[in-house]
Amino acid sequence: MPWILFFLNSLNKQVKRLMIKIEKEQMLLQTLPETSLMIIEHIKAHGRVTLSEMVTFTGINRNTLKKHFQKLVSMKQISQHGKGRGVWYSIT
Repeated sequence: MPWILFFLNSLNKQVKRLMIKIEKEQMLLQTLPETSLMIIEHIKAHGRVTLSEMVTFTGINRNTLKKHFQKLVSMKQISQHGKGRGVWYSIT
């Protein structure tokens, strides 16, 4: 009996943590610009993305996309891998 109570309490704590995390993510997504949301959704769908892929996919100016990528990296929503022409991004 004590083991079941421990397990159920642990499970309950994990559910509460997950709900808080989901609420925070939803609030963040509501405040992001549409372009940033497109970047995040594209990365989630494909696992990783490059700046060139996003320019082709969205048709948005390269410099505009760079700013969105930089902001998302600084907010720790996405991670940058590599430098220069070989850089790619993934979800943090």
